[in-house]
Amino acid sequence: MEKKIVYLTPAESQKHVSFRSNKGLSNETLGLLHEKGRQHGLESILPFSVNNIVVGQWVNLKCRYGCSQYMANWSCPPATPDLNEVKTILGEYSTALLLMGSQNRSDFYKDSNRNRTDQVKYWKGTVSLERMLFLKGYDKAVSLVSGACSLCRQCAYPGPCRFPMEKRPTVESFYIDLVGTLKNLDIETKVAMALHETFKYYSIILLD
Repeated sequence: MEKKIVYLTPAESQKHVSFRSNKGLSNETLGLLHEKGRQHGLESILPFSVNNIVVGQWVNLKCRYGCSQYMANWSCPPATPDLNEVKTILGEYSTALLLMGSQNRSDFYKDSNRNRTDQVKYWKGTVSLERMLFLKGYDKAVSLVSGACSLCRQCAYPGPCRFPMEKRPTVESFYIDLVGTLKNLDIETKVAMALHETFKYYSIILLD
């Protein structure tokens, strides 16, 4: 499939991308993606082949060592599928959407109410796009969200999730090498080294 980034500004191109629904991304769907995406801080959406997704066991090491959310969050390992399950799941899809956004704030890495509010907004935005696509005929749509779930100040794990309808795995919990995947999509990215630098975040909706 030809790659095409759909920037969330007034759409100039109305070309369809064929998915399982056999309707492609219609003008109506593009308009709804545009509206919902802007409301939740998204900047662009890229339909791409799932074959471009890179997975690796080593990604789980980043979760186990160096992240406080391991064994502490329903969106993170070990509450999420293992590598064999992930490979099986990805094998059932051919197409996905990469959702991209950014933040440029000096307090982005701080544990603040404003940060948590932004994280929840982006999380809910990704899930809302998934649900919109489901209602439009993309019945396999499911989200892999950026960053550990922040819907609760402290996750109830291993107790019952307080928001099961909003619960989604993170991109990294699916063993996805995000940098390697972005390289396959010819998207340049880098680690923000200073507080004044722009922080990029990415989520994925497995679509078709």
